[in-house]
Amino acid sequence: MNGLLVIDKPSAMTSHDVVSRLRRATGESMVGHLGTLDPMATGVLPLLLGKYTRLAQFFGPMPKAYTGAIRFGFSTDTYDADGIPVAPVATRLPTNEEIQAAAALFRGQVEQTPPPFSAKKVDGKPAYKAARRGETVMLKPVSLMIEEFVIGEREGEYAEFTVRISSGGYVRSVAHDLGRALGCGAHLARLRRIAAGPFTLAQALTLDEMCALAAAGTLEQSLPHPRTLLPELPATTADTWVAGRLRNGNAVNLPEFSNAPLAKVFAGQRDLVAIVRRVAGTLFQPIVVLG
Repeated sequence: MNGLLVIDKPSAMTSHDVVSRLRRATGESMVGHLGTLDPMATGVLPLLLGKYTRLAQFFGPMPKAYTGAIRFGFSTDTYDADGIPVAPVATRLPTNEEIQAAAALFRGQVEQTPPPFSAKKVDGKPAYKAARRGETVMLKPVSLMIEEFVIGEREGEYAEFTVRISSGGYVRSVAHDLGRALGCGAHLARLRRIAAGPFTLAQALTLDEMCALAAAGTLEQSLPHPRTLLPELPATTADTWVAGRLRNGNAVNLPEFSNAPLAKVFAGQRDLVAIVRRVAGTLFQPIVVLG
């Protein structure tokens, strides 16, 4: 089965757990995700199946959008509700005015240090492995864009929020750093991804829905149409001779793409044969062959 599938990931499952479930349901061994979600998080998890796993390189960094809740009063070692408290509970919680003033510091271009319990590499190994051994993890700050960070009024210890953040950003770190800026400690209590690049909850299937469609043999028909994927790349339909040359790795002349650096070539409406790159004039070389 070849295609892209968007799953609404449930809480308490890793992204790898979802991949394993999909493999069992479909019998397709080649499955990969376009960006992981933490186990406690729910929501949009785009996955590529079959030969379409070769297309991952073309999707590039995708900004993400989330809703969730921050709990004020103490921080945790993982920066979320799954972690162990690492500071005493604050005797005073911040006012809504103080929260709004601090939140303004987290909009726009910011420097963010990833959580120690993360997949960021330190000396070639994921940071969380060292953190689990109790070792001190030193991660370098990264520059990222937080396009939107709207936080509601605090109700008790909790405040709801919406955030739009560039690829590579950690909402856990936003919650942790906000608590540190307020001097009271805070951590991420709940997180739901509502969009990853062009993929939204409106396209997502639950795992139960996915399994039911797979059992009925109708899952492939439920996937987004192949021509809607990578919409920034122009597409053409090749005749039998051109498609055959591409499948054999040969360059072809595609005069309709004289100004395009990359393009998609189909045989018929749904059969994606190749992604091609312009090498000279209207001559294109296949760089990924799927047909």
